[in-house]
Amino acid sequence: MARQHEPAVMTGGGREIAPARGKLGVMLVGLGAVSTTFIAGVENVRRGHALPIGSLSQMATIRLGKRTDKRSPKIKDFVPLADLKDLVFAAWDPIPDDAYTAAIKAGVLDKHEHLEPIKDFLLSIKPIPAVFDQYYVKRLQGTNVKRGKNKRELAEQLREDMRNFKQSQKLDRLVIVWCASTEVFMTPGPAHQSLAAFEKAMEQNDQSIAPSMVYAYAAMMENVPFANGAPNLTVDLPVMERLADERRVPIGGKDFKTGQTMMKSVLAPAFKARMLGLSGWYSTNILGNRDGEVLDDPESFKTKEESKLGLLEHILQPDLYPELYGKVYHKVRINYYPPRGDNKEGWDNIDIFGWLGYPMQIKVDFLCRDSILAAPIVLDLVLFLDLAQRTPELRRLGIQEWLSFYFKSPMTAPGLYPEHDLFIQLMKLKNTLRYLKGEELITHLGLEYYD
Repeated sequence: MARQHEPAVMTGGGREIAPARGKLGVMLVGLGAVSTTFIAGVENVRRGHALPIGSLSQMATIRLGKRTDKRSPKIKDFVPLADLKDLVFAAWDPIPDDAYTAAIKAGVLDKHEHLEPIKDFLLSIKPIPAVFDQYYVKRLQGTNVKRGKNKRELAEQLREDMRNFKQSQKLDRLVIVWCASTEVFMTPGPAHQSLAAFEKAMEQNDQSIAPSMVYAYAAMMENVPFANGAPNLTVDLPVMERLADERRVPIGGKDFKTGQTMMKSVLAPAFKARMLGLSGWYSTNILGNRDGEVLDDPESFKTKEESKLGLLEHILQPDLYPELYGKVYHKVRINYYPPRGDNKEGWDNIDIFGWLGYPMQIKVDFLCRDSILAAPIVLDLVLFLDLAQRTPELRRLGIQEWLSFYFKSPMTAPGLYPEHDLFIQLMKLKNTLRYLKGEELITHLGLEYYD
């Protein structure tokens, strides 16, 4: 399918960005707790019933110029993002429940306040049959699934879904976000190295090609931006990175940074900033939603564990500070506990040490709502990936590292270590937006105020 171009416009002294004209199709893989919370949330915001709290794209400001200039517009007023009223939703899911039924079952949003007033809208969103294989998600069973002689044929069916959705809804652009369950742990192999090898493996129904990879491949071939919100091995593969680069398709991943890991990306930089040592960090979680049930399977948990464990090492850099972080014991546990539902509890015991080696402890008990934290991440990724799609300078990158702020395991160019510090990630995101609009980058040096 030929790549579609909108006429580019210059943004002052900045880069070319095509306008956000027309409708933006948002295709979600999975219509469970995260997706229904996101969709219902956007519709409530559109109707003026709620605020998009947690969304940088909608609520955050961005400082421009000197502090004394007092220029701090909202991000949505600074860069040309798609308007919420122009978002149109669709989803794939192996379970046939419509968005209203799925939202009721998820039990995240208040039925009376946030679901009943938009019931007709949610009922209209029925899941498209999914590419699904229980081998990769042991605890789920699906009846709303695609059939085909091989995975290559299933990928072609996904591509047809994208084209049909775009045509039937008269959409100008699409974005896809993986909001489905965590697949079993996998590592890159020969089938993931080149397009020829990947397509051959799909035709042979090779087990190394997981459903999430089939979605990513289909998105790349349709030139549709793709974000991976789970810790699966999906777009972080040589073949996908090469496809994104060659076809100029923005990609991002992986694993939404929501509760416990968000707190780690705040606390660990604080310890390193003050040169406080860390001897151990024990993390445990209890949750009772579909995600918790899936993660109760050891193979799926292994995928999530790897995503959660990598952050501390990258932030603390034990090779540079062996005396402080060379012997950190880091343990992560996730326990399925049905009574808790979507209201996850993340508990951390942190053993640090300070001056002369004296030990101290920090305890964190974060009673969070997993999908409430994830929904605004989905919204921001949709809008920022669409912005990247309309910006030649970002589109040519493939990997959108400036969106690391939203991920537990951010993707980077090959050979480059990821930046996990939440505040450095935020600075990178905002400086990218300033760069696009030709505004001065903010370094926080501030010497000019004292000249």
